[in-house]
Amino acid sequence: MLKKFSIQTDKHDQMIDVTHKVQNFITKKDVDKGVAVIYCSHTTGGITINENADPDVKTDMLRRFDEIYPWEHKLDRHMEGNTAAHMKASTVGASQHVIIDGGKLVLGTWQGIYFCEFDGPRNRNFYVKIVEG
Repeated sequence: MLKKFSIQTDKHDQMIDVTHKVQNFITKKDVDKGVAVIYCSHTTGGITINENADPDVKTDMLRRFDEIYPWEHKLDRHMEGNTAAHMKASTVGASQHVIIDGGKLVLGTWQGIYFCEFDGPRNRNFYVKIVEG
């Protein structure tokens, strides 16, 4: 089972909790056991799993990414000028795998699945592939 999700980002850099979208898809498809693969098909976006209880974690992460990968660097040669977004996306990664058991995502108490935008705002897509078993 594969589902394409569309998402509108509204900031240059942001982390959007998509856990509920993934869980709703699993519930709708009545999947009891398996693995969900969450994949971002963009070179300036990514997928990560991190804390979803304290919003300051997202704020701190985005700030630290900016410190490590400043938007403007005198040696960058990429014509679009978004090398920092590519670096952030490569660091975060394009996908995550989450176990499904009893129809629920197996996540820690404080974990959530995030779509990471590093070159927004934009219309974006991400995919969820369910492998049952």
